[in-house]
Amino acid sequence: MPETSPPNRPTFPWWVILCLVGLDYFSGIAYLPSIAAAHVRELGGRFTDLKAEHVRALGPVAALGVVLITLLGALPVYLYTVGRSPHGKGGIGLLEQRASGWLGKLIILGLLGFVAADFVLTRSISTSDAAAHVMGNYYYKTNLSAGFQAFLSERLPWLGLGEPVAISVLLAVAAFGLYYFLVGQLSRGFLGVAVGVVLAYLAVNTAVFAASLSHMQAHPGLMDKWRADLTPALGGVEADVVASGGGTLMFLLLLALITFPPMAIGLSGFELTMASAPLVSGSEGDDPKSPGWRIFNTRLMMIAAALIMCVLVVASVFIVSLLVPDAALFDPETKHVQHRSLAYLAHGGKTETGLPIASWVGPDFGTLYDVVTILVLCLAGASATVTLRDIVPDFLTRFGMQLDWARQTGVILHLFNAIILVTTIVFKASVTDQQWAYSASVLALLFGASLAALLDVRESWKGSWLRPVMQLPFLLITALFFLMGVLITIQRPSGVLIGLGFVAVVMVTAGISRWLRSTEPRFQQFRFTSDKAKDSWDTARVMEFHVLVPHVPGGRTLAEKEAEIRASHRLGADVPILFVEVLVGDPSAFAVEPVLDTAEEEGRTVLRVTEATSVPHAIAAIALAFSEMGRPPEVHFAWSDESPLEANLNFVLLGQGNVPWMVHELCRKAEKDATKRPRVIVG
Repeated sequence: MPETSPPNRPTFPWWVILCLVGLDYFSGIAYLPSIAAAHVRELGGRFTDLKAEHVRALGPVAALGVVLITLLGALPVYLYTVGRSPHGKGGIGLLEQRASGWLGKLIILGLLGFVAADFVLTRSISTSDAAAHVMGNYYYKTNLSAGFQAFLSERLPWLGLGEPVAISVLLAVAAFGLYYFLVGQLSRGFLGVAVGVVLAYLAVNTAVFAASLSHMQAHPGLMDKWRADLTPALGGVEADVVASGGGTLMFLLLLALITFPPMAIGLSGFELTMASAPLVSGSEGDDPKSPGWRIFNTRLMMIAAALIMCVLVVASVFIVSLLVPDAALFDPETKHVQHRSLAYLAHGGKTETGLPIASWVGPDFGTLYDVVTILVLCLAGASATVTLRDIVPDFLTRFGMQLDWARQTGVILHLFNAIILVTTIVFKASVTDQQWAYSASVLALLFGASLAALLDVRESWKGSWLRPVMQLPFLLITALFFLMGVLITIQRPSGVLIGLGFVAVVMVTAGISRWLRSTEPRFQQFRFTSDKAKDSWDTARVMEFHVLVPHVPGGRTLAEKEAEIRASHRLGADVPILFVEVLVGDPSAFAVEPVLDTAEEEGRTVLRVTEATSVPHAIAAIALAFSEMGRPPEVHFAWSDESPLEANLNFVLLGQGNVPWMVHELCRKAEKDATKRPRVIVG
């Protein structure tokens, strides 16, 4: 189904929406450096002669993987995707255009499950890390921590919440109010807050980076030690990778790819950024279906976001790898440092030199850093909220997989707020325990977008000798993200299983809703093949009496069908019969506009309907249209040999089972007045 433009909404300069996107995208810098350090440390023993003391030197290599895959993989895919799906539906919207039928719907529902997982885990992991910044803050530790823990143990022991979980829940509840405001109205005020918070976040991180680089320049021994550790780390495996002079480069690339899966969090903003595309200003002369200037500005936003994130990732991981001691990152006594390593430096924590990065860092600047970072983390997922508000309900509704009352009351967003709290409590506000499920969801969305781009390129260049050349880059990128998904499944299958749990919930609830809504009319209007067909249809509708006889094309002839019906149903030769032939298009679609044509064959009038979602819905629509003009028609069926179970499954999945009963049920629900309701006769 071609993508359509969303309802009119305010638009803003691309750099403003960049800050909205940055609330989600850039917030990962708060915990990404420590994730890189922990993962490289864990993988250290898997390579030949890679000694523990040398492992830290390979941390920046993990950042290299994020940069390479961002610039050479994700960015090209999404630059292409936004041009083909510019109205906020992203890779899933493009995939819907190219993957039809139930298989396409199942793939899209699966991706929507990972969108849900991504949304929940973005919010949960962000508030968990914000809680770590609260607990690691100097003034909180010295003035409030003991009292808050005593309050929990003495006043609320029945909750059984530890300090990290309790603070995470409080921050999440506070953020819900901001998100409710966002969902109600994406105002200039909220975007002004987003711009201010993101600029402040970039400013305090830039200050930490600048002080750290200045500290390294003043202590050249740090770089010398890093080079000394890096050389044996690489040399010890070079012979095992490639004996030639290119061994070091190959090893760097291999290690970058192997360490990438948990670092995929660094690409979390891409798919959800697409939901913000309709908010980007374009030009007054833009074509609503393909707004060229808005697409151009959205691409500018994506390039700027990717470049900023690459700089942030490389700088933060490099600084943490060289400056923050292992004792601070991994000692159980300093557990509140691990996922706030940059805040540790901002608070004046001792580096490998035994000194802080600058004389002006300390509790005051550290508190400023914590406040800004906590704001970014609590607001993370703003673009994801746009997705949950607009995109997911739209897909589910058009698929017939969401009940109307659920969409009207916004129950999905409220349900996800509850799931976020449950997720935070179940994982005990642990960033480490949530990171793998988060990464698995991000990789699934990246794979879905690259697959959509590949299928679109294949179709767009069909018949051209350039087709293999044009699709090769997207084929390689799709294969890369598939490989990353396999790697993360091998390394942490539990992370993938959590994402699949969300997929299962979406599938089951969507299936139940589709079943419950299967007897809704689902008819909008007919489209006609020509003006002549429209005139013939209007003429037929004003006939005084109608007998509609469904006929299966390709079966018995019209003459044979007429003879059988007249004999079985005792219809005289003077009773006019209209034959109805229905061809189902995509039975997985829910509400469509079928195409109607009229024809005369051997003196018999035939109404032909194509591109219908189901046979019963098309027949019922015709019968109800006739009853609006006068005497209700009769619809005559012969008995079917289908079993009831087979008939119902064929109707729900293929749109052509249990036809007589379904036509009767559809007419009964659509027309409450029995005297005006079409009659269904089976015999």
